[in-house]
Amino acid sequence: MATSTRAFRIISYLEGISLILLLFLAMPLKYIFDLPSFVTVIGMAHGWLFIIYIIAVIVMMFIARWSLAKGGLAMLASIIPFGPFIFDRKLLHSKQPVS
Repeated sequence: MATSTRAFRIISYLEGISLILLLFLAMPLKYIFDLPSFVTVIGMAHGWLFIIYIIAVIVMMFIARWSLAKGGLAMLASIIPFGPFIFDRKLLHSKQPVS
């Protein structure tokens, strides 16, 4: 199970970084400097990473026996900037499971 948790954390970090790059780099470049190509590239990467992240959450719900609440929080974290990092810090390292 340690390997699956490690893989999930890697996917989570990549998805979180892609969301931050999309919101705080690509979007301003598009709307301030009229450079939409960054949104195209980073947006596509983020889209794929988001899909992989959601699949990874579902897999972790089965492998690690995450509760529906913990899986839901993981999915909610994926749409909030810095959410995957907060989820990792608060819930993956906590000793008490979320019920």
